[in-house]
Amino acid sequence: MFYYFFYKYIKALDFGGFKTLKFLYLQQLIFATMNFLAHIYLSGSHQDIQIGNFIADGIKGNQFSHFNTNIQKGIRLHRAIDTYTDQHPIFRITKHRLHEEFGHYSGVIVDIFYDHILAKNWSQYHNLSLDLFVQNFYEVLKHHKYLFTPKIQIMHAHMITHNWLLSYATIDGISSILKQMDDRTKGVSKMQFAPLAMLNFYHEIHQEFELFFQEMQVFCQKWLLENL
Repeated sequence: MFYYFFYKYIKALDFGGFKTLKFLYLQQLIFATMNFLAHIYLSGSHQDIQIGNFIADGIKGNQFSHFNTNIQKGIRLHRAIDTYTDQHPIFRITKHRLHEEFGHYSGVIVDIFYDHILAKNWSQYHNLSLDLFVQNFYEVLKHHKYLFTPKIQIMHAHMITHNWLLSYATIDGISSILKQMDDRTKGVSKMQFAPLAMLNFYHEIHQEFELFFQEMQVFCQKWLLENL
């Protein structure tokens, strides 16, 4: 994945100018993380940890010591979640279902599928409605925009404009997101066809998500207790 985006970056430097670079920054960030809703939910109620988790993909290496302690924890939590997810056998089972058709894009698609199931069944996980939870988080983002890197600012604007977090709750919503992402790859990813694959395996993916997410919640609760 790194080499794909590095190649796109070089082409932008040669031919595209700032407008193309802006587009590619957004593309790189979106493809890095698509399970935004899960990341925010797993951060708990601490706003700075939520913010750190949200901006983590825009932070290089260990270049985050200038942030306050809790934002740093959010960045580290985001990375811990990503590592745990990539190594988890249940996530790999779901990813394997899609790999033959979607190749290395299957992991991004599973992120979206899992966030869809979380959003659709939100009342099982949180006492606030999804709409209120999302609006509260958008307010948190608004008050922390001064912390965002240029890449995060671009991605944040698109998230608000298209209301990504709320749109995860419907098949139409994730279909629109996947179509936009497929367009960014000029159809190479075939992600616009992923909702059909999800419907074909909906029961299995739903069960896999529930098992995976139970363990993920335990992992994050333990991580937060050990790092607060």
